[in-house]
Amino acid sequence: MEYGTVEKARFLARPNRFIARVELHGKVETVHVKNTGRCRELLVPGATVYLAEGKNPTRKTRYDLIAVEKGSLLINMDSQAPNAAAKEALPRLIPGLTLLRPETVYGDSRFDFYAEAGEARGFIEVKGVTLEEDGVARFPDAPTQRGEKHLRELMRAVREGYRAMALFVVQMKGVTRFEPNAATDPAFAAALREAAANGVQVLAVDCLVTPNSMALDREVPVRL
Repeated sequence: MEYGTVEKARFLARPNRFIARVELHGKVETVHVKNTGRCRELLVPGATVYLAEGKNPTRKTRYDLIAVEKGSLLINMDSQAPNAAAKEALPRLIPGLTLLRPETVYGDSRFDFYAEAGEARGFIEVKGVTLEEDGVARFPDAPTQRGEKHLRELMRAVREGYRAMALFVVQMKGVTRFEPNAATDPAFAAALREAAANGVQVLAVDCLVTPNSMALDREVPVRL
């Protein structure tokens, strides 16, 4: 997936979940943050960030904050990017894919994708991963009851004869493995281990990230 016009800026502050103040071309600009997560380890004063120009001329902010440099890592932090990049990559990840339908309701959840490959039918839930600690990618960066609910619905789907995948899109290169963030959300970590033990495929894939693009690249080892 690709963005349009992208500008390089310096992060100053984040007054709330939705906006940030940045220095762009020597002036302070208010921009929209395309990630409502904490991202405290990413959005630190002075960090280099990348802004995509919005397409709606009536919006209050001209730019979206989509990526950030963390040391030697370039991390895409756009929460909409994982689904867009996954849609492009899933035909490669699922042999024989014949149907891929986004935003499909099953039970009490709305999964990111419904897929068919031959006679196999299944659901895919995509989670974007922006948290990196000592070369390890972890999810989530804050407790997520919604994420745990999705895992339990995937397990239910498996029991009813579907296939199911929890796809963790690591929005960067350079990590050695993926792990659930048990220290932050032990309930999610336990649910992920339970899901894997009950037929849900747990897959983590890193990404090739540039300031104006992101594409799924290689599978990352998963340690539960």
